[in-house]
Amino acid sequence: MDTIKKLNKWANSHTSFALDIFRIVLGAFIFYKGMNFSVHTNYLYEILNPLDEWLGTVMIVHYVTMAHLAGGILIVIGLITRVAVLAQIPALIGAVLINFIGVMNPVNLIAALVVLLACLFFTFYGSGKHSVDYVLKMQM
Repeated sequence: MDTIKKLNKWANSHTSFALDIFRIVLGAFIFYKGMNFSVHTNYLYEILNPLDEWLGTVMIVHYVTMAHLAGGILIVIGLITRVAVLAQIPALIGAVLINFIGVMNPVNLIAALVVLLACLFFTFYGSGKHSVDYVLKMQM
């Protein structure tokens, strides 16, 4: 808990409006992908086809969709951002690995890598000053 307090103090002293906008755009993109996966479930099953013999694809499809939908909203508003971002990391690592196991799609690979790196950044940075977390912290 002490480490999280130190990270929050560092993030609040080094915050900028651009990073908050970047967090909001990241959350919106993740939410969009979750909506896209929920509408086009067959596409997600097609992407996961190379892993069909190893893992339960139904569980993965539901995890990825729900993690993206709920996590995207939480990241946009800045509520429990670190937890929401940590929930995205397994799905994003899987997205990167799918490009190497299945058919390589450079656009999807680059998008997955950029979002993964952004999520790793916000794991340490937190939600910033323009977030629900900051408002709730100031009320205590």
